[in-house]
Amino acid sequence: MPLYLPENVNTPVLSQFSLSGKIAVVTGGARGIGVEIVRGLAEAGADVALIYTSSKGATDLAAQIAKETAVRVQAFKSDVANRSEIADTIKHIAQNFGRGRLDIVVANAGVCADVPALEYDEESWQRNNAVNYDGVMWTAQAAGKIFKEQGKGNIIFTSSVSASLVNLPQRQAAYNASKAAVVHLAKCLAVEWVDFARVNVISPGFIMTEMLTEQPKERMDEWLSMIPGRRICHAAELKSAYVFLAGDSCSYMTGANIIIDGGYTLP
Repeated sequence: MPLYLPENVNTPVLSQFSLSGKIAVVTGGARGIGVEIVRGLAEAGADVALIYTSSKGATDLAAQIAKETAVRVQAFKSDVANRSEIADTIKHIAQNFGRGRLDIVVANAGVCADVPALEYDEESWQRNNAVNYDGVMWTAQAAGKIFKEQGKGNIIFTSSVSASLVNLPQRQAAYNASKAAVVHLAKCLAVEWVDFARVNVISPGFIMTEMLTEQPKERMDEWLSMIPGRRICHAAELKSAYVFLAGDSCSYMTGANIIIDGGYTLP
């Protein structure tokens, strides 16, 4: 089968960004970038299932976004690193929250640690990859099975600029390598699943989240000196890119990696 073609490609452009009536899933949806992804999809009209692992207040957050956007937003606890658990959760969401359907899945959950490469042990190395790489695959696999049965669906991965360069001064070989793997995984799945799913990636640069604000001022200043844009991105500045990839406005786009970094990767 060919890549999915919307019923009317000539529909007015703004309507192509609408996600009204769509069912979306966002992993890592209770913290950082994930919160704004959930908010953006909900603002565009989608009903959103927010998946979290340990974040406190996820249920209250979902209720607040639902109130603000007048769509359904619900929190579901699950571990993306556990293949059977995340598969069961996504299946449950499709059958119950989605009333038998699923349209959009954003594999956003991730972890990062500053660890010298000579100091990794099996546990720290595997934990990074279990979430950042394995978790993305298990999330996509669960979604892909549903999308294949439906005939269409949309998958978005959150990677990082760390997939294409080595950040300084932090030492995060495991994180960088896992994010590079995610970008190539998306390309592979985009080709293999072309007859029933689009698969794309967003790679943010430095984003104003808890992960960043906990850093020493000296490190923040060093990062700023490397960014041509001379400021840190707010997480809310990313949500429109996810809405773009989630809708019919880019129906011929698959296997792409959108870098949003204020020019950080250009020099």
